[in-house]
Amino acid sequence: MNETQENSSNLSSVTWAAILAGAAAAAALSLILIILGFGLGFSAISPWANDGLSAQALGISTILWLVFTQIIASAMGGYLAGRLRVKWVNVHTDEVYFRDTAHGFLTWAVASLLVVALVSVAASTIVGGLFQAGATVAAGVTNAATVAVGNNSDKDRHDSVDSPMTYFVDSLFRSAQPAPEVNDSNARAEAARIFANDLRTGQLSSENRQYLGQMLARRNGITQAEAEARVSDVYNRTSKTLKDTEISARETADKARKAAAYSALWMFVALLAGAFTASWAATFGGKQRDGLA
Repeated sequence: MNETQENSSNLSSVTWAAILAGAAAAAALSLILIILGFGLGFSAISPWANDGLSAQALGISTILWLVFTQIIASAMGGYLAGRLRVKWVNVHTDEVYFRDTAHGFLTWAVASLLVVALVSVAASTIVGGLFQAGATVAAGVTNAATVAVGNNSDKDRHDSVDSPMTYFVDSLFRSAQPAPEVNDSNARAEAARIFANDLRTGQLSSENRQYLGQMLARRNGITQAEAEARVSDVYNRTSKTLKDTEISARETADKARKAAAYSALWMFVALLAGAFTASWAATFGGKQRDGLA
């Protein structure tokens, strides 16, 4: 082995300068294309019904743009890494091909980490906001009855807050012949508390139905049977509304879960395409660099 071959064998096979240069170019191009994608996406959607892209079309276009961004940026970074590397002397062709492939892959990896570092804060904010919104909806459904009790415990708050419980309690006490001797505010607040308790247990007890029926019959001048029938009807409608709201919240959360799963899978596909493209482009750039040297 001559002196040149010995010195060459002792050198590192990784040209970090070329890798970092390619990674910087790939990361910058990725950010440019991502920003362009945001602009195109916002210009294609509209808050008005039957105007702009549908949610499905927007999702498909976002996936395609993400794959396109990965392929173009990774190809640019890998090609630059291959063209800017040093020339390996007395190295077998297969080894050169492996090193170029490794350089392309490392370029893609460094560029991906750079992009993630730059956009992680914004992405975590968006995703965290979505999950927080879902948790708020779920918590609101669970505590709807308790909140309604609080809203009805104070007359001023009862008059100022528009809640589903307030509506149902108002419908419970509607009468063409109100009884002036009954304290309407106290009766409403007590009825709301009774409803809230039974909604938590899931069933209107017979004693509560009878008690509310007596209050309603005395206030509205109707029979006990009619009053209890109205109490049961209002309770059932209230319970159905809360259950429908909970089901709707669960369906929304399930759609968000599926969307997150699909997004993760397609992100994997896009990143895999980027890694392959960067590796291939580095071998192509390396061949050109050796051929022109």
